[in-house]
Amino acid sequence: MPLCSAKCGKNAILKRPKTGDNLCKECFFEIFENEIHFTISRSKIFKPGSTVAIGASGGKDSTVLAYVLKLLNKKYDYGLNLVLLSIDEGITGYRDDSLKTVEKNKEDYEMPLKIMSYKDLYGWTMDEIVEKIGRKNNCTFCGVFRRQALDRGAQILNANYLVTGHNADDVAETVLMNILRGDLARLKRCTSIVTDSSGGDNIPRVKPLIYSYEKEIVMYAYFKKLVYFSTECVFAPNAYRGHARVLLKDLEKIDPAIIMNIIQSGQTLKIDEERKLPTLTRCERCNYVSSQPVCKACVLLEGLNKGLPRLGIGKSSRVNRHIQMNLKDNTNFKGNCYNGCSENCNNTDKNK
Repeated sequence: MPLCSAKCGKNAILKRPKTGDNLCKECFFEIFENEIHFTISRSKIFKPGSTVAIGASGGKDSTVLAYVLKLLNKKYDYGLNLVLLSIDEGITGYRDDSLKTVEKNKEDYEMPLKIMSYKDLYGWTMDEIVEKIGRKNNCTFCGVFRRQALDRGAQILNANYLVTGHNADDVAETVLMNILRGDLARLKRCTSIVTDSSGGDNIPRVKPLIYSYEKEIVMYAYFKKLVYFSTECVFAPNAYRGHARVLLKDLEKIDPAIIMNIIQSGQTLKIDEERKLPTLTRCERCNYVSSQPVCKACVLLEGLNKGLPRLGIGKSSRVNRHIQMNLKDNTNFKGNCYNGCSENCNNTDKNK
């Protein structure tokens, strides 16, 4: 066996995917954790005394994130109050099982846990949505609803920050997707460690694992013997992201540095100053931060509740016409009360 590249004198047991260095287990742990600490400290992300909500799915990324944040919080005296926040999308055979892992994380890491469900927030589970919309474009609904559910959960927890387990592979995939779609606004946001918190009480989103390779996260979880859920979502195989993932993995085989190169390219690309980018405002229906008068979640819900499940999927002109004709009257809204009420009602103001 080769000696550890960190020159500690021990035999190496792994080859680091990001750099190709041969490392012993202890040196790998230290380097992995120090890189995350460097990302946090260099960006001056957290303020002492803050409450940090960790988006916990039970998967490898969020499990490693929770473990490392707890470790670094104690080691470097961040002074943070860490809590777990999970979203129950209502996917039988997937999320119900992964939430058991989150419950185990709650016990192992001694962190409070808050679970938000699509059924309570929107009146629909993903199983019910897929039954209506089919397996094509279902990830659009899930992505929009999950993002809003995480924000609402963080607000309930009075969190100052919301951290997610997005790793370097995830971010590189998103860069590729946004380039292919020509979505410059999202291209600019997706490579930021801290997402712009403009929009009043919108809670900043943080990606501490943005420079951590997926393979290294798996290796860290394996050697640390962390408990995590590894089954893929039953609806994921049809997602558009899957095509970007396949492309990225093929490129990574040629050059492992391609992941970091793509991220750095996304960070340094300049947007045409003459191009008008959307400005954030508030949805006139639910008061959630949005770049449109009516947010995407409300449009999707309106379509589901009126028997037009593809309303938010079609061309924007058709959506806008429908909004102008049918969404001005708030009494037509069939969503759920944001006070946590499980019944349909007309209270769309989360502050009431």
